[in-house]
Amino acid sequence: MKESLTVSLAQVPVVKGDIVGNLEHHIKMIKQSSCHNADVVVFPELSLTGYELALASELALAPESQIFKQLSQASIENEVIVVAGCPLIADKSSKPTIGAVVCFPNGTVNFYSKQYLHDGEDEYCATGDKDYLFKVNGYQVALAICADFVEPNHSQRARDLGADIYLVSALISETGFAADAKILSDIALAHRFPVLLSNHISMTGGWDVCGNNSIWNSRGEWVSSSASKNSGLLVCTIQDEKIKVVRV
Repeated sequence: MKESLTVSLAQVPVVKGDIVGNLEHHIKMIKQSSCHNADVVVFPELSLTGYELALASELALAPESQIFKQLSQASIENEVIVVAGCPLIADKSSKPTIGAVVCFPNGTVNFYSKQYLHDGEDEYCATGDKDYLFKVNGYQVALAICADFVEPNHSQRARDLGADIYLVSALISETGFAADAKILSDIALAHRFPVLLSNHISMTGGWDVCGNNSIWNSRGEWVSSSASKNSGLLVCTIQDEKIKVVRV
């Protein structure tokens, strides 16, 4: 029997291009997640900047960014793994990637870049070329950023690499949620692992988003959602086939 794993799915307000202000909201949510004994807190796609592709090159961060140092410190102080979204400066391209920073309580900082892009994103952003999983409490957690989950090969590779949980940071609109929820449910059923979604609540990049952070179990069944566009947390504790949820 594995230990339990508690994941906090954050719904956080995001202001266009305001990395410093957005970081403050992230740190507040990190502290709240820690108060609820979360092992991991995850934020939506490009959560630190907003989904502002035309500004991606201007806002892209390097690995040594002070922003990441502050997130890392929050991770250490609150003893929780932090997954946040931002454009990343890419080594092999003049364009940034749509990325995630993953900060661990031991001070380690890792990065993942989205591998599959929606139509139009390639005008502003390059693609990543490596899958990313991390281990916590005996669970292998695979990270996906939005369009990654639409490509079946991504979740299949996650399963082949031994993933126990599929963690998705995304931007999903009001009109697109039903279709994307069906895809996420199908992924959970096909690969027999829980799927967890963190989505935006603030209009960003011209998209009217819907929040509604959600969880599907390993049978593809919807377990719970935030059912709102309000700032807050959906905290779920997973142990084997059981999932308990608290809305904060």
